[in-house]
Amino acid sequence: MNILVCVKQVPDAEAPFSIGSDGRSVNVAEGAWRLNGFDAFAVEEALRIRAAFPDTTVEALTVGPARAAEVLRRAMAMGADRGIHILRPGEDDPLPGEVAALIASAVGGRRLDLILAGVMAEDDMQGQTGPMLAEYLGLPCATAVMAQEIAPGGGIARVERELEGGFREALEVPLPALLTVQSGINHPRYPALSHVLRSRTQPIEIIHAGSLPVPPRRERIVRITRRETSGKALFLAGTSREKAEQLADYFLEKALL
Repeated sequence: MNILVCVKQVPDAEAPFSIGSDGRSVNVAEGAWRLNGFDAFAVEEALRIRAAFPDTTVEALTVGPARAAEVLRRAMAMGADRGIHILRPGEDDPLPGEVAALIASAVGGRRLDLILAGVMAEDDMQGQTGPMLAEYLGLPCATAVMAQEIAPGGGIARVERELEGGFREALEVPLPALLTVQSGINHPRYPALSHVLRSRTQPIEIIHAGSLPVPPRRERIVRITRRETSGKALFLAGTSREKAEQLADYFLEKALL
């Protein structure tokens, strides 16, 4: 089997950031980038499939500037066989439609049995790139997958999708297909030292985004704003008994008692 895992570099949630002067971009501190957490589950799931099907090859692919190669190194340190970097200059974050179109143009002619991706990116949380990529490639797609099993013949993937309310939906998806995986499907492994050392010197296939045909951009970011602080504090005055009565009245007013 040939498995492609789509990974993304996202800013660390604890890193300081600021809104750019144009009002449509975000400035992140240098070095405060890491592998998208949901994509780590996708890499791990690909490696587990390879363990069950020894002839499987796992490739990791990312779209982004030069710094994004670090997430490919991370995926290869976990055990991915190769890395593919669609090099897109500039620090602006491409929108899902553009990312999906770039990936489809780059891998459309390759023989792929399965494409895996995280259910969403931790920075924008749109969850659109995977389904849009499946549409571009004409592949069946299942999202928010919590469990999967490839049939012994390799032609069908049996999956369970997470639904609202704690329910799950069971599907049989013919391969090739695209699955976006949800957190909790597995426990991503910590990279072995030998894989870390190998990943540092292993060559990465580079595809320049400008060489790929993509449709015109269909959307654009108009403005980014910070959410205003909405927290409030209630100060109680008086004796201990008076404060207790005020607190009880407040709880009754808010239907907490």
